[in-house]
Amino acid sequence: MGAPHIPVLLDEVLEWLAIKPEGVYVDATTGAAGHSAAIAARLSSGRLISLDRDAQALQIARERLKEFASRVSFVHAPFSRIAEAVQGLGIAMVDGVLADLGVSSMQLDRPERGFSFREGGPLDMRMSSGELEEDTLTAEEIVNRWSEKELADLLYREAEEHDSRRIARGIVKARPIRDTAHLATVVAGVRKQWGRQRLHPATKTFLALRIAVNRELEELGQFLFRTPATINSGGRWVVLTYHSREDRLVKHAFQEGQRAGTLKVLTKHVIVPRPAELEANPRSRSAKLRCAEKV
Repeated sequence: MGAPHIPVLLDEVLEWLAIKPEGVYVDATTGAAGHSAAIAARLSSGRLISLDRDAQALQIARERLKEFASRVSFVHAPFSRIAEAVQGLGIAMVDGVLADLGVSSMQLDRPERGFSFREGGPLDMRMSSGELEEDTLTAEEIVNRWSEKELADLLYREAEEHDSRRIARGIVKARPIRDTAHLATVVAGVRKQWGRQRLHPATKTFLALRIAVNRELEELGQFLFRTPATINSGGRWVVLTYHSREDRLVKHAFQEGQRAGTLKVLTKHVIVPRPAELEANPRSRSAKLRCAEKV
């Protein structure tokens, strides 16, 4: 099972979802099932639909949620297919949807998944581990085959990496890049130091690669477009984001829904982790929670 999974902003998620014991809820990004377990524990006659594009995550979630088996349905699919997942179970509408857009600790802590720059692992970064037929692009292909300009544009566009050109030049010069540790070393060696360094120099490079490999912003756009039609009037929609581009997409989708009269934004200001949570779980530091209600 790896390291214990700590769900981010758990108390706040449960508060804003306003779970009804008889309600139907979707955890659109199940991961290691920390949020799913807490939601399922609050249901009596209700039901939880747990989605994930990562088959390994679903396997762990099934084990973790064994005691709630009668209340939980598992679906192996990206969250962009939320409407098909719900309808495929014969359910018309749900009472709440949660999406935690962070990479799970389970993925980060396993070098073989290729997400971490702390240990050497294959340049993969596919959240699905390649089980879904559309997931063919890997970080290895981008790092070792894309042109210098394509790399630089990617780093700047997806992660707002100001040193994108210098990093892209360094990567191309060091090819072939063997694994994640090699890539992290190359980036750290060429990236300019900007004041005090709180994050590893390769953080934004790895973020940009992960976003591109998994088409994360495209998936998020589809999820934001399709989800409102699956939620009952009065139902809640909670999204946790971890970087500025995805947070802007969520914020704008909620605002557009409010202007169109289909959503009411409940969080006037984003909800962030309290100091105690930051201390207990440093990975939560960039988390932001937004909530809207279907009207």
